[in-house]
Amino acid sequence: MADRRADTVRSPLDRVVERSAHALARARAEGGSAGRVRLRQLEVTAVIAVQAGLAAALAALLAQWLLGPGAHVFAPAAAVGTIATAIGQRARRTFELLVGVGLGIVVGDLLRYLLGSGSWQTGLVVTLAIATALLVAGRGGALVGQAGGTAVLIATLAPVQPGLELPRIFDALVGGLVGLFVVALLLPVNPIRVLDRATEPVVARLTAQLDAVAQALTRRDADAAQRALEDLRGLEPDVGRLNEALSGAEEVVTIAPVRWHRRAQYHRYADAVAHLERLILYARSVARRSATALQYDEPVPPALPDAVGRLGDAVRELHRACRVGADFTRTRQLVEEGAALAGRAWGQGVRTFGEAMISDLRTADSELLRATGCVAEEANSAVRRAAGAGEAEVRPPARARMRRRVRADGRGVPGRAGVPRRPPSRTSGAA
Repeated sequence: MADRRADTVRSPLDRVVERSAHALARARAEGGSAGRVRLRQLEVTAVIAVQAGLAAALAALLAQWLLGPGAHVFAPAAAVGTIATAIGQRARRTFELLVGVGLGIVVGDLLRYLLGSGSWQTGLVVTLAIATALLVAGRGGALVGQAGGTAVLIATLAPVQPGLELPRIFDALVGGLVGLFVVALLLPVNPIRVLDRATEPVVARLTAQLDAVAQALTRRDADAAQRALEDLRGLEPDVGRLNEALSGAEEVVTIAPVRWHRRAQYHRYADAVAHLERLILYARSVARRSATALQYDEPVPPALPDAVGRLGDAVRELHRACRVGADFTRTRQLVEEGAALAGRAWGQGVRTFGEAMISDLRTADSELLRATGCVAEEANSAVRRAAGAGEAEVRPPARARMRRRVRADGRGVPGRAGVPRRPPSRTSGAA
């Protein structure tokens, strides 16, 4: 007990030293991560540019070899269109391109045969081709664009240059297949780098704002907590790009044989990232309740900002483990430390919004454990145990405090609810 009191006396200075060390380490890590993100962006940009150039050259050569000499413009254009589309949509883009060309040819030839050629016929052909494509696809995209473009070519050039239909179909087929061949076999991107490039800004902003909330609680700065909340609300575009990157990485590990050895790491990474979006919601709730608690001048136990900061540390460690393929032991350790700090804050005393904040922190800790592969029941149980241990450090259970040694004469035997019974007084016995 004496050691615990001594630790409590030294704990404010210890916490200041620990937070300073964490802040310095985070600043160094964020500076290094920013450089790594820029390098990865340049690498991916260079790969996509080389893919597009190679696909265009191969498509032009193959079209001339298969279809004979001539200006086979659409084959390299289709190949570049396949490469330049969003990673994760290339196979679908090729399929839509071929279907759109087919619809444009069918509608254009049919209406030209029935109505003839002319300005108003061209407008009607394009209208019906795009309407048909929209009905088939249900939305805009490559299918609709190719249907309209092909219908224009058929309506305007077919009367003066017969036989456009077959070369157009072959050009689309050659270009699309060459594009897929390049991205799947010749120069496939690294799916883990694709995920890293999209995950890095989300993790960096999320952890930076969790640190900001922790500092706001320490300084009792409600405005700083509100600014952190606003920044967390601006993560939606980054989360959208992360979801696109997940789709792209999945496409690569599916169609590129040279990347099949990355499948296990991809699925491990993807399972962890799937919980990140829900974690952002809990972080927003923590920031919002922090601002409200400070505005209402509620008490902020010293362990509460430490629990928020430890959540950010756990997110960083989760990302690092996914990137390098390490185990999640350190991540789980940080999560349990954060849950213990939340339990300690509860024991130190909080009010309405502080209690809600601790509940959000515990839910976020459970979500992080699930991101490491724990099932929901296991994660919830681990968080409860850690939080209970943290609370017991500052507020031992009432049953232990009220325990008394039973005397030989029977006095002091615990009664109901652990309260010792008082021996009967002589006056009451005489009555």
